[in-house]
Amino acid sequence: MNNKPELLATAASLEEAGVLLDAGADALLIGDDRFGMRLAGHFSLEDTAAVLKMAHARGCKVYAGLGGIMSNDQLEGLPGYVKALGELGIDGIEFGDPAVLAAVKQQAPGLKLHWNAEMTSTNYATANYWGRKGASRVVLARELNMEEITEMVPLLEMEAQVQVHGMTNIYHSKRKLVASYMSHQGRPSDGGSLGKERGLFLIEAERQDEKFPIYEDENGTHIMSSDDICILEDLHILMEAGVQSFKIEGLLKPAVYNAAVVRAYRTAIDAFAADREQYAFDESWLEEVRALQDPERELSFGFFYKEQVY
Repeated sequence: MNNKPELLATAASLEEAGVLLDAGADALLIGDDRFGMRLAGHFSLEDTAAVLKMAHARGCKVYAGLGGIMSNDQLEGLPGYVKALGELGIDGIEFGDPAVLAAVKQQAPGLKLHWNAEMTSTNYATANYWGRKGASRVVLARELNMEEITEMVPLLEMEAQVQVHGMTNIYHSKRKLVASYMSHQGRPSDGGSLGKERGLFLIEAERQDEKFPIYEDENGTHIMSSDDICILEDLHILMEAGVQSFKIEGLLKPAVYNAAVVRAYRTAIDAFAADREQYAFDESWLEEVRALQDPERELSFGFFYKEQVY
């Protein structure tokens, strides 16, 4: 039996999906922008079928992200989309809204469900509540520190997933804030894209050296962190704690960078599995990532060693 934790990566396109699988990813997270939130890219059902064929041929898995904030209008198309995913053979669905859970139970009852409530998945009792409702995995909040994560994992009645690399979301609004701001300035966007490919960012007056990526899509406005989580140095702590899935967030990153990250974490996971007692982090594992890292974005431990102040 394979007891290695899963290495999960987000894919922005069919091409990137193949690159990440070749680099050593065990699973991919994709989805449809209508129902997913902050997906790396939009995948039609045809594209989803192609990714599934590619991944399953390698013995890998594909999950669909349906973590969007659902409106009444979206509920109309939800059951049909869920049914189609089930028929295609998707390996699991990530959800935050109970409407998605209900649609899965009705349209594709055999599908695995991964509960992802963003910043509110912060305790084992709430996670286990959703486990008893049918979820088999909880995506732990990015705001939890290392101690909180390692203490929680043994108390969970389900699998745990932790983001170990990449940017995080720090603000979201359903409103189109960028278009509104530009219009207020007398710079109407004229229907031009304000999305991920535009490369827009915010700078605070007090922190001029930090750039916060911002983009707009059909789900609203998203402001992202100015740094990238990188916990590779202490990944063994999470592996020892028994975390079942490690996520690499590839949003707003080129495929060549994401592939390098996957290779680095693949090396660490395999080394730990081969010899837990003699395992030691090797700084050289990060060389390729550091060479490709945006010099304006720091690699950091995120919240892993921070005390939250409320």
